[in-house]
Amino acid sequence: MISLYNTLTGKKQPFHPLDTKNVGMYNCGPTIYDFAHIGNWRSFLFADLVRRFFELEGFTVKQVMNITDVDDKTIAGAQKMKKPLHEFTDVYYREFLNDLGALRIKRPHVLPRATDHIGEMITLIERLLERGLAYKEKDGSGYFDISAFPQY
Repeated sequence: MISLYNTLTGKKQPFHPLDTKNVGMYNCGPTIYDFAHIGNWRSFLFADLVRRFFELEGFTVKQVMNITDVDDKTIAGAQKMKKPLHEFTDVYYREFLNDLGALRIKRPHVLPRATDHIGEMITLIERLLERGLAYKEKDGSGYFDISAFPQY
């Protein structure tokens, strides 16, 4: 039996996959405004270790790792270099993939980039705002209203 520590409950509990032989796994990836650093790599190495453990136990794993290619740091870096955002972040994306290989970390099956999903993000934020679960600041920034989620 596989047991995992549940950070929400603060307890170890048995792992029961939703599907008997398949495990879906999501972990945060890098914000690609610079080269990944040791703090980033600790997280990526741990995710790789978990994936390999599940595979060793006979599960088929589908791993998804997001790539944050738009935020204040990526925008500022692109502006400083006088390059389009995608051109600026592509350099660090390629280096990230090269470093994954150099460290022998298995490449995630899916690496969605934030800029490929802006439309869906806007739709989700609009739904949260309509339902009173988020609010806008004067500068136009939107925030989730944590008081709308009592368990938070």
